[in-house]
Amino acid sequence: MKKIISIILCAVLLAAVFAGCSAGQKTQQKDDGKLKIVCTIFPEYDWTMNILGDKAANADVTMLLDTGADLHSYQPTADDMIKISECDLFIYVGGESDKWVDDALKNVSNKDMKTVNLLETVGKNAKEEEVVEGMQSEEEEEEEEEGEEGEEGPEYDEHVWLSLRNAQLIVSEIAAKLGEADAQNKDTYTANAAAYKEELSKLDSEYVTAVSTAKRKVLLFGDRFPFRYMADDYNIKYYAAFVGCSAETEASFETVTFLAGKVDELGLKNVMVIEKSDQKIAKTIIENTKAKNQKILVLDSMQNITADDVKGGASYLEIMQSNLDVLKTALS
Repeated sequence: MKKIISIILCAVLLAAVFAGCSAGQKTQQKDDGKLKIVCTIFPEYDWTMNILGDKAANADVTMLLDTGADLHSYQPTADDMIKISECDLFIYVGGESDKWVDDALKNVSNKDMKTVNLLETVGKNAKEEEVVEGMQSEEEEEEEEEGEEGEEGPEYDEHVWLSLRNAQLIVSEIAAKLGEADAQNKDTYTANAAAYKEELSKLDSEYVTAVSTAKRKVLLFGDRFPFRYMADDYNIKYYAAFVGCSAETEASFETVTFLAGKVDELGLKNVMVIEKSDQKIAKTIIENTKAKNQKILVLDSMQNITADDVKGGASYLEIMQSNLDVLKTALS
């Protein structure tokens, strides 16, 4: 129901925005001569900046979710819609959280706009959300509402950027679309993408080595779990309180008990959470173990990166490197 309400609100917003634009307001898409690029989330933004390289000065690149807002609850503003309408390249995730994009793309003023849909780009690598043993499933009320509204298609895990292998596919696609939008600099984008993909591949190899030599091959999250793609890339088993896109904040007694029991059974030294977690569930799990001395470790899913973080030099590769360092500890 929440998703349906969001779609309705976006449709109303779009009608208002584009009615205003049609009342004589000309777009400013090419006024400054810069290539206009809109990215929804940080990984897309950082990949794009690396592909642009020294051509970034000739581009106007916008990251829509630059305040730390959660992808799953984000709703575009009127200004966001205008930027999308006028841009040369629009990069978005393409999952359930991006339902508003369908309407946005029906009302673009730049008919030559190129798009990159992350889920479509990774193709067969896209994974349906899964509920593993002990994980708390969606609320029954939401399931009943969905049943009343009719059968829906599979819901895919949106967090494709947390796979270094997916990242390489997406970087190639962004470079190709940039080359179409700006043919004069196509070779530069291709070369920059190739160099960046080498760095991604190198880090991927480091992950392979770290996991293959680790004492354990399992993670336990007292939180939602957006790292499905990472876990599958390296054959890491996982347990978690919720699926990656869950909006739940309170774990049931059964979920906490199951996860605490798994910590004891597997002799785990750590309980994992994602960035910005209040850690309440993780602490409750630890309190219900026999040893009660496990540490809480944080893996960064890059869902809360702000404009200030970008100005401070945040980078996709550095965050993934930091995640590897945490992973080594978690699997020891």
